[in-house]
Amino acid sequence: MFSFLAGKKDQVEDSSAAGAVSATADASSTSQTPFTAPDAWTSEALTSPKPETRHDALQVGPLDTEQTAEFQGKIVEAIKTVYDPEIPVDIYELGLIYDIIVDAEKRALINMTLTSPACPSAQQLPLEVGFKVKAIPGITDAKVEIVWEPAWTKERMSEAAKLTLGFF
Repeated sequence: MFSFLAGKKDQVEDSSAAGAVSATADASSTSQTPFTAPDAWTSEALTSPKPETRHDALQVGPLDTEQTAEFQGKIVEAIKTVYDPEIPVDIYELGLIYDIIVDAEKRALINMTLTSPACPSAQQLPLEVGFKVKAIPGITDAKVEIVWEPAWTKERMSEAAKLTLGFF
């Protein structure tokens, strides 16, 4: 079993072939090289700390009320183009956006939540929000943070979203 890891073919021993090895098995077993694990197959990758990426390193400074007032409408417009693939309402109208902060260096921080921790779009939605906000002229960078407090409820939805989804 798993003889390919050792570079040898299985040698079946039964009562009729005990101790006998075929010539083809001998010839092929000498031409194969033993298996050696690549250097990358170490447990070091599992135990080492996560490398810092540029997105993780992005620090948004304190709220700049002038910059926030200038960009908030544009950011909301951009966010309104992001839809949960399972719900025909944009994420802003669903009430998933909690805070929009822009600092003095025009870096945006968006605090948002998801309808559920098991949301199948948990990876896609924050990335899409970040890309769309970053594309706004004047915004130098954007960071999206997922928050769970306060928990999202249907009451956070706009009247238009409730009407669209038939909650009235």
